[in-house]
Amino acid sequence: MNRVGFIGLGNVGGKLAGSLLRNGVDLTVRDLDEELVRPFVDRGAKRGESPRAMAQNVDILITCLPSPAASSVVMEDRDGALEGLAEGKIWAEMSTTDEAEVHRLGGLVRRTGASPVDCPVSGGCHRAATGNIAIFAGCERDTFERMLPVLTTMGRRVLHTGPLGSASILKVVTNYLATANLLTLCEALVTSKAAGMDMNIAYEAIRISSGNSFVHETESQVILNGSRDINFTMDLVCKDIGLFGEVAKRSNVPLELAPIMERIFEDGRTTYGDREYSPNIIRRLEERTGLDIRAPGFPAEILDDEPEEPGYEVAPRNTAG
Repeated sequence: MNRVGFIGLGNVGGKLAGSLLRNGVDLTVRDLDEELVRPFVDRGAKRGESPRAMAQNVDILITCLPSPAASSVVMEDRDGALEGLAEGKIWAEMSTTDEAEVHRLGGLVRRTGASPVDCPVSGGCHRAATGNIAIFAGCERDTFERMLPVLTTMGRRVLHTGPLGSASILKVVTNYLATANLLTLCEALVTSKAAGMDMNIAYEAIRISSGNSFVHETESQVILNGSRDINFTMDLVCKDIGLFGEVAKRSNVPLELAPIMERIFEDGRTTYGDREYSPNIIRRLEERTGLDIRAPGFPAEILDDEPEEPGYEVAPRNTAG
């Protein structure tokens, strides 16, 4: 069985690491916040003393951190993971990060003899908690096959996206689409309320129609509850939109909607704070219209109602070979 090290036990990382521990993986964990580490140690995980020591003592080292800068510190600083990686080991970057930074760190990892993978997740914290989240993986095929048993322990649907960096591109693409959907849903819900619609009925109308989406079935519920809690904040949205913009810029794509979205969320971030829940971007419209977009019967947080199931590799449609 692979020995796995996991650095970064935040909103998503803690849940992914929890799936590994729950399923009997030999796990070592590390986070700057000891309060996040202690419950894992109490349940049988080992405590990582430093990124270097962890890299030396595990087969697969996973990082799941809030920014590319944080990953760089963990990998490159004194006692960083690069000092402990060696032939046969794998570094798996599960953070939402920049493709260019993944390539840079991946090059340093390869010099140690280890293999790099970028494998971000998508589907929300509620699915990360149950092991039902989707995972993208960018790496060489042989590395993917070595990594697959660990990925299918943390997630249900696992997609090999191609070479290193490809998963990070697709992650920011999907986050961009989710953010665009959130903003249009905010306008749709406020307009429905302003037009005199019953919000419970409006929710169902969207849910059973061509307007439905994953974002509607999750984030619209906590918007209508009033909690707006999806464990994702405005500063992270701004980071993700910025990463998407960098991908488009490098590919010479003249974006039109992305700059508007970025302005809206920068305004929300300035007005309500970096750590405000992202669905509360609807407050900009609530305050300007004087409307309260809440309705009875919706949950304060989204829980995954599907049982944990074994993960599997997703086969892309209509690909050659």
